[in-house]
Amino acid sequence: MKVLTLKEPGATLIKEKKKLVETRSWKTNYRGELYIHGSQNVLKEWINNPEIMNLLQGVDLNCGKIICKCELVDCIYMTKEYVEKMKKNPQEYLVGIYQEGRYAWILKNIKVLEKPIEAKGHLGIWNYEE
Repeated sequence: MKVLTLKEPGATLIKEKKKLVETRSWKTNYRGELYIHGSQNVLKEWINNPEIMNLLQGVDLNCGKIICKCELVDCIYMTKEYVEKMKKNPQEYLVGIYQEGRYAWILKNIKVLEKPIEAKGHLGIWNYEE
């Protein structure tokens, strides 16, 4: 199964369906099922942002675990127009890095795993062998 590692709280935001677009500096041609893994590292600027953390009130972060499965359905190159469009979705804009020249990975059908899987993360899209 393909896996994408995100620094927390990014992975948990996806698991909780508070983030449906993953923003990256690189594009992918991959489409299909994708596990989401919370890295051991956290984004301090997000952890220290009360607006972001309010989206996760009462929810534990999931460092070092594969926590949900989703479907990667598209990878969109961010134009100036796309960034402006995303500003109209304040929650999604808050939990991503929307800049012209980056990529928006569109996630659908998020399903929480009943039992998180302890795993070491990797860069890029990686394979998890069950």
